[in-house]
Parts: sequence; C-alpha cells; structure tokens
Amino acid sequence: MIKIERIYSKPADMDGFRVLVDRLWPRGMSKVNAHLDCWLKEVGPSNDLRKWFGHDPAKYAEFKQRYLTELQGNVAYTILKEMVTSHADQNIILLYGAKDPEHNQAVILKEQLEKELG
Repeated sequence: MIKIERIYSKPADMDGFRVLVDRLWPRGMSKVNAHLDCWLKEVGPSNDLRKWFGHDPAKYAEFKQRYLTELQGNVAYTILKEMVTSHADQNIILLYGAKDPEHNQAVILKEQLEKELG
C-alpha cells in the first residue's frame, strides 16, 4: 500500500519504507527526526516547475500535467517504482514538506504509481 504523509507530522506509521520525494530538504527538519529510509530528490518537480507552481491550488491541474511529463523517462521515478515493487510486503510512505495535503507532488506520485503498478 502506498501512503502519503507530511514529513513534519509525527510518523504515524513507522511500519513502512519511508521515502522523501521533495527536491529540497524540508526547512527545519533534522535528518534524525525525518526517520527516512531514502531521499529521492530527483523525483521531485524540477526547480523551474516548483517555482512556477508556488503551491497555488489554481495552478494544480497544469502543475500535475507538467509534472507527469517530467516523470516520463525520469530515472528516479523508475527507481521509485522498483522500490514500491520490491517492498510490496510493507507500506511505502511518500513524504513531502508542503503545507497543502491535497496539492503536492506526493499526491500525484501516489496516483501515478497506483495507476501503473495496480
């Protein structure tokens, strides 16, 4: 099962493989408190796309389209898919730093992974 969780939240489920999917390290978060198994920064949106989006919900639909285009041929996304497959016996927890739980790249990644991997 793929879950998403804000990295600043107290880990609700330590019984999973925890992957940070942000390109930038979350401000104010220590590596110890992050409880990460992996940081796949290259799977996060490009700097240009991230800056253009600016976490504006009105731009989310276009952000999603552009981000999905970026994921095509993205080696880090291929690695993430392999991680999901190889950890099928446990939860995969996609961690993000954004304040908005509905309009961020982790939501898009979860949807796309579930679509591709079933």
